[in-house]
Amino acid sequence: MKHHIDGRRDIIIRCLVEYLGESGEELIKDYQDVSQEAVKEDCSNHMMKITVIHPNVAQENQNPVTVSVIIEGTEVLEDCGSVTNACLLLMVVIYAFNLSYPLKFKYTFEVFQKLFLELDILKMSAKVQSLHKKLLA
Repeated sequence: MKHHIDGRRDIIIRCLVEYLGESGEELIKDYQDVSQEAVKEDCSNHMMKITVIHPNVAQENQNPVTVSVIIEGTEVLEDCGSVTNACLLLMVVIYAFNLSYPLKFKYTFEVFQKLFLELDILKMSAKVQSLHKKLLA
């Protein structure tokens, strides 16, 4: 049951990014049948990224999905469990180290901050205000 709920939350976050007009693939990248080393090499020049490594279908019971957070090309958090947890932990890292949000994901991170975490909710962009009103309707 927990995997079912996590899966729904992950889909909602991916849809939110797309709804806000930002590229979900640039924030959350899925990999199938690749090694962790290949993923690290691919992400070495990304500022912030969440990687999801899916196991080989034949080995799915042995190797669960691996979700990690990459900041400035370095894996800073591994085995996050789900995209939802990775987003939450990414926000914690951003706040702990006083990092700036990537401009490519201005609205996504604004929603995380202002709507989900309810921080600084008095100042919202028009796009996030519109989403907020739709969610309350």
